[in-house]
Amino acid sequence: MSDITHPPAMISQPGNSALPRAMVIGLIGFLTLVDLFAAQAILPTLADTYGVSAAAMGLAVNASTIGMAVSGLLVSLIARRIDRRRGVWFSLALLAAPTAGLAFAPDLGTFTTLRIAQGVLMAAAFALTMAYIAERAGREEAAAGLAAYVTGIVASNLVGRFVAGSVADLAGVSVSFWVFAGLNLGGAALVASTLRPSLRMAPTCRPMQPPLAAWSMHFGSPALRAAFAVGFLILFLFIGVFTYVNFELVKAPLNLSPMQLGLVYLVFLPALVTTPSAAGAVRRFGVRRIVQASMLTCLASLPLLVVPNLFVVLAGLAAIGIGTFIAQAATTSFVSHAATSDRAAASGLYLAAYYLGGLVGAAMLGRLYDGLGWPATVAAIGIGAVAALLLALRLRPTE
Repeated sequence: MSDITHPPAMISQPGNSALPRAMVIGLIGFLTLVDLFAAQAILPTLADTYGVSAAAMGLAVNASTIGMAVSGLLVSLIARRIDRRRGVWFSLALLAAPTAGLAFAPDLGTFTTLRIAQGVLMAAAFALTMAYIAERAGREEAAAGLAAYVTGIVASNLVGRFVAGSVADLAGVSVSFWVFAGLNLGGAALVASTLRPSLRMAPTCRPMQPPLAAWSMHFGSPALRAAFAVGFLILFLFIGVFTYVNFELVKAPLNLSPMQLGLVYLVFLPALVTTPSAAGAVRRFGVRRIVQASMLTCLASLPLLVVPNLFVVLAGLAAIGIGTFIAQAATTSFVSHAATSDRAAASGLYLAAYYLGGLVGAAMLGRLYDGLGWPATVAAIGIGAVAALLLALRLRPTE
């Protein structure tokens, strides 16, 4: 039994209609993670600024995932003591500090440290928002809210890159980071002004569990263990595809220019349309079938990535974007409801697994790409998709 009493709505606003609520939650998701991949659009400029190799700069930019994995674990330990709404807006407000600091980072070490700090704060806001939605809403509204939140994250993947690149071109890299710091503050203001206050925990005669007890409880659930593993594999797949395909796109015979490479991220547009449908699809078909269908979509699309034709590759990337984002929305919703208590701890563990999958994917698949090339890398990504498909069999709903 959950120790939370669910009120009727999450958002404080007139009318209380479903569409505005979904839009607000989606915008919060957008503003929470808009910094995560935006800097990838200005990697060459950053490498020139610091006088380092592309590999060194790429590692520094992606260091945010280290912070996100660590933060997921920390939030899972202390989540019961954090007011959800207050924790979200405070994390987003504080996020503006390392974001603005990137405009003045004197060396690559400082830049990397600030990116890790960004990751810590983004993941804290992410985990607490998922817990807030799960605790503040009923099952159907929570599923819709989480789907809207992930849709906002899909949009951040696309819009963040465009904003970073265009502002850097027009006004310089430093101004680009100031713009994103402003977006961080805007996210904090949106949370403070629209989300209803967090729920008070109902009194309980049970003693407070030690923090590690929540980990033990969640890892003791076969369904949650499977969900954590699926999350790991989703980002493993996503990072593997959308990092190393860039190196193939600039090679012959495709020979894309940097500007053309930026336009490739328009492949996320279809996912903006399909991801909001995840909640309804989960209600109709169940999490297992949706995650399996998503992974089958990715598996069927992977061979397209090795075809030396730009339109075929773009079709494959678009389908993989759809598959991974729907799987992420479905699995995120599943974790929120499979955990019958300490939901923020479960969300934190899921995020730690998710971002750890990205780190492992970047490191392991990068070595494979350098050693054996793109087809072998795609084959390894396919093995990960198969594993996620099989693990989805364990995503059994709990009542």
